[in-house]
Amino acid sequence: MDIAALSIGLAQNNLKQAVGISILKMSTDQAAGNTQDFIKMLEQSVQPNLGGTIDIKA
Repeated sequence: MDIAALSIGLAQNNLKQAVGISILKMSTDQAAGNTQDFIKMLEQSVQPNLGGTIDIKA
């Protein structure tokens, strides 16, 4: 078993995991920001009660 190759492989896996976590955090932060923007947009709506209820008649 080659210790150097094993060490390099482990370091590469650690880097891939760190990058994946970083990208996931960025996308989560962006989704939270988009949600806040959407909520603000709804609060500033011209007709805030529009869509509050749904009539379903068969």
